[in-house]
Amino acid sequence: MQSLFILGAIMISIIGVGMSLYVLIINQTSPNRRISIRHFIVLLFVYLNVMVGFGVLYISLQLLGIPVLKESSEGLQSDSLLHLIEDVLYFSAVTLLTVGYGDIIPQGVGRWIAVIQALIGYLLPAAFVVTTFIRHDEEVRPKRHPYRL
Repeated sequence: MQSLFILGAIMISIIGVGMSLYVLIINQTSPNRRISIRHFIVLLFVYLNVMVGFGVLYISLQLLGIPVLKESSEGLQSDSLLHLIEDVLYFSAVTLLTVGYGDIIPQGVGRWIAVIQALIGYLLPAAFVVTTFIRHDEEVRPKRHPYRL
């Protein structure tokens, strides 16, 4: 029953990360502004959701007995669930926002998960800038008839 609950948490976190990225892509700024506060807040919530979603994935795998993170020379110190949650969220935030500090190291399948998370962390600002400027360019350009030059 516990592993079914953990697998459900993994699926919900993956769906949440995907929906956050989808919301970022479809959320556009108003035509007369290049950047809006709403767009920035959406980007902030997307970062938080991706960080927590990957954190849930890491902690779920740890609780299933699949070691994905290693702290210093041994596995994660799991003397309490609160400490495990703290370490996993810290690692998730550091991996998403930087490349990492090396105090907690991914291992096994955790390496591939960390690579995907780092790529998402690098692509989010690019998606934010590109969607903002593409939307602005579409609004500024005069619309032409398709058969006229």
